[in-house]
Amino acid sequence: MSRYLGPKVRRMRALETYLSGLSGKSMEQRSQKPGQHGHRTHRRKLSDFGVQLKEKQKVQFNYGLREKQLKRLAREARRSTTAAGEKLAELLERRLDNVVFRAGFARSIPAARQLVAHGHIEVNGRRVNIPSYRVDVGDVLGPREKSRNLETVREAITSVRLTRPEWLECNYAEGYAKVLSLPGVESMSVAVDIIRVIEYYAKRG
Repeated sequence: MSRYLGPKVRRMRALETYLSGLSGKSMEQRSQKPGQHGHRTHRRKLSDFGVQLKEKQKVQFNYGLREKQLKRLAREARRSTTAAGEKLAELLERRLDNVVFRAGFARSIPAARQLVAHGHIEVNGRRVNIPSYRVDVGDVLGPREKSRNLETVREAITSVRLTRPEWLECNYAEGYAKVLSLPGVESMSVAVDIIRVIEYYAKRG
């Protein structure tokens, strides 16, 4: 599956979940499912597979991952000595594009991914242009000095939508964020049953 480029609010409505990483737009005014049947009060109960698929899609669309990317992360999480769900959450949150977003330098993960890909972000003083780059405890990251005045960066910093996670220390005066600890399930920016995601991929190798 390729990266999703369609209507973002419509996707959130379909999954009945606000995906802060996917878009800065709110779904408050259109909370029902899209389509002519969106207002139905009685809906068919999802099967176990349906629940697993829905939770997997929440993660996939929120973090902007391709199917192969998420499957690879789930496989790595299952092989870890840490609880698989906790490890998957950690791996997702440690992606550089997500950290740039969670630190408040971008309004969404797609916007953060663009900043990274265009060379506007540095980690420990070195430019990194790989969105999937995995940060570690002690890493210091943020926009390069000449990129701090980009309109998108300034707007993101001044329009706080999410509480900054405890595992990040953010210093906007100096334009950096520092990774204080490894993130976990409680740190995720999307409401998801992460175990269901692990179950989905466990049945598919």
